[in-house]
Amino acid sequence: MNDIAPNGFLVREWEGRVCLPEVNGTSRLSQAEEWCQILENGQWKRLRFHDYGEIYRRPGLYEHLFYGMLECRSPSRVVGLLDEVRRDAGLDAASLRVLDLGAGNGIVAQRLRERGIRRILGVDILPEAKQAAQRDRPGVYDDYLAADLLEIQPQTRMRLREFAPTALTCVAALGFGDIPARLYYNALDFVSTGGLLAFNIKADFLDPRYSHGFSALIRRMVDEQYVRLEATRRYRHRMGIDGRPLHYTAMVATKLKPVPESMLVDA
Repeated sequence: MNDIAPNGFLVREWEGRVCLPEVNGTSRLSQAEEWCQILENGQWKRLRFHDYGEIYRRPGLYEHLFYGMLECRSPSRVVGLLDEVRRDAGLDAASLRVLDLGAGNGIVAQRLRERGIRRILGVDILPEAKQAAQRDRPGVYDDYLAADLLEIQPQTRMRLREFAPTALTCVAALGFGDIPARLYYNALDFVSTGGLLAFNIKADFLDPRYSHGFSALIRRMVDEQYVRLEATRRYRHRMGIDGRPLHYTAMVATKLKPVPESMLVDA
């Protein structure tokens, strides 16, 4: 499987128009600092990888950069692991109602639908992400909320309660502050007891020395049996701009009971 947009010609439009910086052993950038240059209107422009709004505004750029040049595999890997756990549990894919957190331009929803899941609600703080999903993958979401779950507005809360998710996906958005632990906790609160949680995180962040943020939250929830870990898989998330593989761990867990706010450890 590849994660290129259905309108692949838009992705091909970026061939030869994106370049990565030359990085040697003494000037390596951290993953949070990575950037590229794009050729636009005859001029080269620098974009940070975490400037998602700028990237989403340009049709095909996200797929060309992350899935073409850097060979990202995370949507397929996380959704595949979720599907394995779902089948082992004897759950019907069509019965799941998935809240896709940090939904971006809909690649995860595309993978979920390929696995037979039909009810998907996307949430992302960026209006550019919602616009990109509607532009690139119309119809993959039942609904898409451009909303901040750190400060949930009444209308958003009502829609999430109404949707009543039985699963929560969050792919390639945890560990760098894009989705803080508290925001993930707020989303988790809407998932029913017995619901499935599928996510990934940079393998290094699972080290016990990370005693705050999402790393601490997931460790506490597992240790104190608020969630049960069903499956984990370490894999190559994508290549870094210096050619080194970046490894992540995909996880699927079951929510056993409501998670108290005391599970959170502030950064």
